[in-house]
Amino acid sequence: SRPPSAPPPAVRPPARRPPPPSAPPSSTAGAVIAPRLFDVVCAAAGLTPPPARRTPRGMSETEPDVRAGAVIALRLFDVAYAIDLTRAEALWAAQARASSRLRLTATPPKAMAFGVPPLTLALDPITFELEGEAQSIGVTARVYDFGAISIALRVPVAGLRWVAFVQRLNSVDRTLGGNASADLWARLLAQVHRPLAGAMERPDKSTVEEDYLVGLVHAFDQPLTAAALQQRVDLVPLLSGEQRALSDGARQDLLRQRFSWYTDDLVVLTWDRAFIYEPRGDSDVLDVLEVANAQLLEMRYYDELLDAELPRMYDLVESARRTATLFASRRFAGLARGLYTQVAEVTELTERIDNALQVTEDVYLARIYAAALELFRVPSVNAAVDRKLSIIRDTYTALHDEASARRAELLELLVVVLIVIEVVLALIPLVRH
Repeated sequence: SRPPSAPPPAVRPPARRPPPPSAPPSSTAGAVIAPRLFDVVCAAAGLTPPPARRTPRGMSETEPDVRAGAVIALRLFDVAYAIDLTRAEALWAAQARASSRLRLTATPPKAMAFGVPPLTLALDPITFELEGEAQSIGVTARVYDFGAISIALRVPVAGLRWVAFVQRLNSVDRTLGGNASADLWARLLAQVHRPLAGAMERPDKSTVEEDYLVGLVHAFDQPLTAAALQQRVDLVPLLSGEQRALSDGARQDLLRQRFSWYTDDLVVLTWDRAFIYEPRGDSDVLDVLEVANAQLLEMRYYDELLDAELPRMYDLVESARRTATLFASRRFAGLARGLYTQVAEVTELTERIDNALQVTEDVYLARIYAAALELFRVPSVNAAVDRKLSIIRDTYTALHDEASARRAELLELLVVVLIVIEVVLALIPLVRH
């Protein structure tokens, strides 16, 4: 340190920065004027100037490479009224094949847990041709206690440009989605259904199915935040599967359901597709989306079941009313008992479906789960099932009341007959005298 008696050092005034040189004719101003002059010349000559080069919306000039990820195709089937998972696990283990109970890997059980954890089964990988190349595809299945089975095909992705990743996802959709590979899905379902047939209660060959497609990225060629990723890539082609440009309103609808918890993760949901960027490798979001699809599958099954049951119920009621016999009350009572049993069974299963996943504390997964249910219209289908159950309950009440009224009428008739018999028996001696 400088002693206090020392004079302060002289401060040199800052050197004056020389002014910048005058701009040459090819400066920015000239670059701006030149295109305008070119447009004027083209207009005078009756020519149309070429359009300016533009970057597509939502995408920068440099797109990242997908270093590690996968394309996952889900297909869900309704196979039975219920499945005993403990029995199913024992039957699967008897074939010396691996199985496990599903649990969320990054979420504590007290925050979110399954009502009855589904059974996860490992199947042998398959080889399938995609884009002219043979691909090894991993296969897993999950069995739910409310009678649903899901099968997931996982196509690994590594070292692809973003555009190639989108093309791969669309190729998987064309090859494995819809009815394009119905035979393949049927064979895979049979591999699960046959060994577990002994654990199924009231097996049913339902035609109701659900499918979902997920683009999953664990790592890009460089670390990216969710905001940077959305600036550098266009998610709309991946989420829509469309090759043509969409309107602004359609783009906003597709990108409306976006979720991030950390700065470097991202989930975007649509009706039949989802994009997940998860650098930590957690599978919780994927598991939650599968459960939401399973709930949609079961609610659609019971909605169609009740649609078919209501006309049959009306026919039975009309038939019972036309046969006005002495013992018609028994027919009404039997029909009412059948309706009551059906209402009880459907109500029990819908309650089990609603409690398939219990959310308590995990706000992030709870938001994704609620958004998925809303996108899949599960509350709407659930409300339709409740309305039809209400109709059946009202019909049961009416039949029960009518059976009781018929029974009361029969008792009154019997009382009158007994009184008549008693009077006749009392008059017979008088007539003889």
